[in-house]
Amino acid sequence: MTKKRIIHILRIVMPLVALCCLIIFPPWVLVWAWIAPLPATVQQQLNDAAGHGLDGIIVYVDEAGKPPAFYAAGWKNRENKVPADPKALFKIASISKLYVAVAVTRLACNNRLSLDESLAQYFPELVGRIAFAEKITLRMMLQHRSGIPNLTDNPAFPWADPPKSSREALAYALDQPALFEPGTDYAYSNTNYLLLSEIIDQVVGYNHQQFIKEEILIPLGLKNTFASLHEVNPDDVMSGYFVGWQPDIKSNNHGSMIATAEDVGLFLRALNDGSLLSEAEQEMYSSVYVYEHTGLVPGYQSIAKYHKDIDTVIIQFVNTSGGDMWTLSEIVYKRIVKILKRRREA
Repeated sequence: MTKKRIIHILRIVMPLVALCCLIIFPPWVLVWAWIAPLPATVQQQLNDAAGHGLDGIIVYVDEAGKPPAFYAAGWKNRENKVPADPKALFKIASISKLYVAVAVTRLACNNRLSLDESLAQYFPELVGRIAFAEKITLRMMLQHRSGIPNLTDNPAFPWADPPKSSREALAYALDQPALFEPGTDYAYSNTNYLLLSEIIDQVVGYNHQQFIKEEILIPLGLKNTFASLHEVNPDDVMSGYFVGWQPDIKSNNHGSMIATAEDVGLFLRALNDGSLLSEAEQEMYSSVYVYEHTGLVPGYQSIAKYHKDIDTVIIQFVNTSGGDMWTLSEIVYKRIVKILKRRREA
């Protein structure tokens, strides 16, 4: 048999071998987490989740007509054996996009900007450095339909030593081909919301986080939501862990907003029940962005959703990422939803 023939056979056989290995040797932790008998309580589910490898987990549940419930299991700080605190601060990562989308919507409804304005109108210096800058609108960026590459997908993005400013971070999305022509497709991109945040800065004349505080946090009475790690006592923040890396990575500042699960839950309830936005703002927001979100940065993953069928907001924070932890986190979340639905039907 020739060498060329052998290579041809291997190209066919090896993918089949890999598939068989996945079937014969599945990630049994995930399998067991999924098929295990459903516990009677949310707290028991969290205890089980900690036993499956999640270092710490926090869950906030706001069922309409009931006082909010707080749950936690595992560790707030693994090294010092500090138990998980349901009211600890947490890096909420991309959940912050909801706040930015609300801020842009409010400015648009007040005619301080237009969703049909182009990226080039705000940043003419990016023409030639971001493809189609003249055609990309704010609406497209809100909807992740701009085609701008995701800066954190750049292989050179320094996760261990994150950029110190928005401009440093933006550099990882410049001078790259567009993912697609603006408006023709969808691709989630953190770069969109970095640019939108910078646009808010331009329009209001000061930092967008201050605008978010004035327009969202203060009116809702949210006193435990902050712009970044620099604004809080690090001891109040839940530690973060990455599979295969032993040390706590809480001090890595990726620019994430910081909040308690309760504050995120109160915000999400207000966003969904219409008490945060005016009727015109709600109509515009509904046309450009979603009403739920997830978040992921090294050491931290979060899920924030409103479940209309049971009129319940559920926020889940997990301080372990990497490996199969995201899938495990989603399994745990879905089981919590099932527990709440079963309890409601009983």
